Amino acid sequence: MRGWFYILMTAVFMVTVHAVAMAESAPAAPGAIHLPMRMVAESARPAAGRTVTIALAATPEKGWHGYWKNGGDAGLPTEAHWTLPQGMSAGALRYPVPGRLKIAGLMNYVYERPFTLLVDLSVPAGLAQGTALPVSVKLDYLVCTDTICVPESQTLSTRLTVGDGAVDPAVRAEFDRWRAALPKPLGGDATIETKDKAVRIAVPLPAAVTVKDAYFYPDRSGVIDHAAPQAVTRQGDQLILAMPAAAMPTPGPVSGVLSLGEGQGLAFAAKPGAIAGTGGADHGIGAVALAFLGAVLGGLLLNIMPCVFPILSLKALSLARGGGEERHARTEALAYTAGVVLVCVGLGVILLALRAGGQSAGWAFQLQDPRVIGILLLLVAGIAFNLAGLFELPTPAFAGRSGAMGSFATGALAAFVATPCSGPFMAGALGAALVLPAAAALAVFAGLGLGIALPFLAIGFVPALRRRLPRPGMWMVRLRHILSVPMFLTALALAWILGQEAGVPGMTLGLAAALLTALGLWWTGLRQHGGKGRAGWPAIVALVLAVALVVTVKPATAVAAKTADTAFTEARLESLRARGQPVFAYFTADWCLSCKVNEAAAIERGSVRDAFARHKVAVLVGDWTDGDPVLGRFIERHNRAGVPLYLYYAPGAKTPQVLPQVLTPSILERLGA
Repeated sequence: MRGWFYILMTAVFMVTVHAVAMAESAPAAPGAIHLPMRMVAESARPAAGRTVTIALAATPEKGWHGYWKNGGDAGLPTEAHWTLPQGMSAGALRYPVPGRLKIAGLMNYVYERPFTLLVDLSVPAGLAQGTALPVSVKLDYLVCTDTICVPESQTLSTRLTVGDGAVDPAVRAEFDRWRAALPKPLGGDATIETKDKAVRIAVPLPAAVTVKDAYFYPDRSGVIDHAAPQAVTRQGDQLILAMPAAAMPTPGPVSGVLSLGEGQGLAFAAKPGAIAGTGGADHGIGAVALAFLGAVLGGLLLNIMPCVFPILSLKALSLARGGGEERHARTEALAYTAGVVLVCVGLGVILLALRAGGQSAGWAFQLQDPRVIGILLLLVAGIAFNLAGLFELPTPAFAGRSGAMGSFATGALAAFVATPCSGPFMAGALGAALVLPAAAALAVFAGLGLGIALPFLAIGFVPALRRRLPRPGMWMVRLRHILSVPMFLTALALAWILGQEAGVPGMTLGLAAALLTALGLWWTGLRQHGGKGRAGWPAIVALVLAVALVVTVKPATAVAAKTADTAFTEARLESLRARGQPVFAYFTADWCLSCKVNEAAAIERGSVRDAFARHKVAVLVGDWTDGDPVLGRFIERHNRAGVPLYLYYAPGAKTPQVLPQVLTPSILERLGA
């Protein structure tokens, strides 16, 4: 009954104010226009077969306001009735981000300052140049003050001529300013959940994006209670808005604009679903299960990578050397698994905490710090020298020692050393983890650890697999020496990454630290073979000095200049294409979560950078964070309303290949091949 009462009162209010407005305003100022508008064409000579944008620039009289496409509790949208030449058509009106005005308990979505509506007109193909195109529109709208409302009408017209589509620079600048006021397409769907007369909307938005005045404007009525306050909270890379539902909800798709403050906004559609913390998470089990399975498969495949396979092999052979006791094998397998999973989950916790704190971090985030790369280089080099027989260090990491603590430490080492590596299934799974609720995300990271540990877990729990392991013998020494090769290759790759991040000086320091470590380990090996006491002291001293050396490494100062060279411009693109160089151009924005997931999971991976370097693929980055209209027009020419957009220009190709909006490293690694 309360809902019907509100609806009845709203209807009575609107009818009353309209009647009063018609009675009061007509005698006072016959024919007065309180919201004068003017029509401006972006090009007076649009090209046949193309579109031309028309602006309807409105300037409210002081004290008056116009309405957004959803006027709120008491407003009405603008209606446009076009008169166009045959074959010409008009698109929908595009509105800038509105403001809010609450009067007598009713919320209105309004414009109290000058605003501009944009609409695209399609010009028929095949028209001869010089053909006249008379354009006329009758606009019916409501304009109000705090006390009265007046329905007004205006007829605006202009005359266009079919031509070359040229745009005057001054007009272009004016349209760029008007386009900047439009909400940017989010490029991803939000989630809406209605429960117990309350609405919650989860908008995917990176934690690094600053939001000053978040507010949701629904495109239509019947979704939320317009006049009720909206509560805004952060949940990692999601912005959660909570508000009461409409008194009489109406079914249908939900879309709208998220205002970010200062006239900026994001347009998005919302799909029904469960939002974490509402008790309806079961609806998201499928997505979580898929991401978990992808993480397990990705971790499993990591075992064949050069950074993990030697450690797994030695650990498996330690079971063969230690005999076939069932309990012993299972204990070691569980301890190894615990070490792997704990490190993966721990890295996941740190990653989610960094993202919640506003940093745009992805998997292997620690590798963005050259000091971490340097320490990994020392660690991998130490493992490689141990496998090569330079020394014997009684730690579980190097010799595959038995015992629960040794297995736990070996598993932890395997997980940590695996972070620079990437493989199939990992990108999508870990990318999904970045947009899932924290508990589900950690489950995905645990799945990655389970995948890494799975082979050794199977060996520990399946006696038939252990029986297939070869018996101990001298061949194990030769195998250790062979396994040192992939570890040396891993160390070489880490040195290259260090050079990429810290330049030649940083790589030189890293290699000097690795050499110092090798000398200390060699000295320790000599003392071990001579049976001397305290044989490990040279290695310990050398490692301390080497670590002290690599922690002084800093990122190269030339990184900023390199980034500036990759900034997208059409001139730079044409220059690269003229030289016959393949080009990968991608368009992103700080507020685009799917963009950031693709960048962390695919574009910024070391394997992709290596592939681009081999195939000489140039990379250009278009940053559309501020709604740059030049980039916006380029994006529109590729039939996209917003970001992400990924384009690959093969040498000699006339048109680019539009890549999927969900990227994997394998897609990018094939470019230019």
